[in-house]
Amino acid sequence: MSDDGHQQTGHERVPGRQRRRFPEISSRAYEHPADRSALVALRKLSGFDTVFKALSGLLPERSLRLLFLSDSVRVSERQFTHLHDMLLDACYILDLEKVPPMYVTQDPQPNAMCIGLDEPVIVVTTGLVELLDEEEMRAVVGHEVGHALSGHSVYRTILLFLTTLALRVAWIPLGNLAVMALVTALREWFRKSELSADRAGLLVGQDVRASMRGLMKIAGGNHLHEMNVDAFLEQAEEYDAGGDLRDSVLKILNVLPRSHPFTTVRAAELKKWAESRDYQRIMDGHYPRRGEDKDASVGDSFRESASSYASDVKGSKDPLMKLVSDLAGGAGDLGGRVRRGFDGFRSPPPAEGGAADAPQGERE
Repeated sequence: MSDDGHQQTGHERVPGRQRRRFPEISSRAYEHPADRSALVALRKLSGFDTVFKALSGLLPERSLRLLFLSDSVRVSERQFTHLHDMLLDACYILDLEKVPPMYVTQDPQPNAMCIGLDEPVIVVTTGLVELLDEEEMRAVVGHEVGHALSGHSVYRTILLFLTTLALRVAWIPLGNLAVMALVTALREWFRKSELSADRAGLLVGQDVRASMRGLMKIAGGNHLHEMNVDAFLEQAEEYDAGGDLRDSVLKILNVLPRSHPFTTVRAAELKKWAESRDYQRIMDGHYPRRGEDKDASVGDSFRESASSYASDVKGSKDPLMKLVSDLAGGAGDLGGRVRRGFDGFRSPPPAEGGAADAPQGERE
């Protein structure tokens, strides 16, 4: 039940607490700045997605729909009714008028996705359904509805189509490098779009601990009694701050082939957003409306994206990010830290004058 008394079927399975609804909410309200800047730019290209929708016959979308229809279970009032209630409720809270079809497919790997050009389709695996409790699953359904509201399924499919097209001309000199640059940029956007959808899941579930638990269980399985959300978040802190420049390079190499951020990173990012003024403003009813999307400035969106990346670099404890921040800020001891090698970026520079010059009473 939402805060205005809206009631879904199967009410007995809906938690006995009120949740806020966000009429006419624009996806810009919850999108990560890097995701939002790309989407605002794409939405300004009038007719761009329409052309690709018309060409959808070139893509295996129809085949996928038939496959899910024939070899998966469609969520409805008669099948997986608790998921059906969650889907209706998520669409109601985010004010998504057209409810996407949703399927459960047999797969022990916990996963969910939102795909499609003509219309989004949500698919969740049996592994995920069996792993998560009611509130954790509610956040996942909200996550996928967030993808649908943002139009990620359309734009993702478009860019995947463009990537496939680009591979056909990879024989052109330096074509391979151009394709790899495109794929790398595409994956970076995918990762940021996942952070956006995590925020949408929180707006639907409105239970940050449930969102955290869901991410933790995706990482560590259904042994909740053996896990702790706070300890899980400490892992993200350790991952961000730990190691030296070699570890920083390995982190980059590890994440480049992935379409999703690491789960600890997602949990930390969601917690930070849940504690932000932006989230509180949305919960208070102050957010951009869809009717204003056409007036969104591409320039402003890109500036917000650049500012977000700059803030991430400045606030990061990662040795490489600290080096980048020092280069930008002109750190006075940068040369000394370089001379000390990798360990120079793992520990702070010594106090001015060195420990040997410190007064006797200040030594440890």
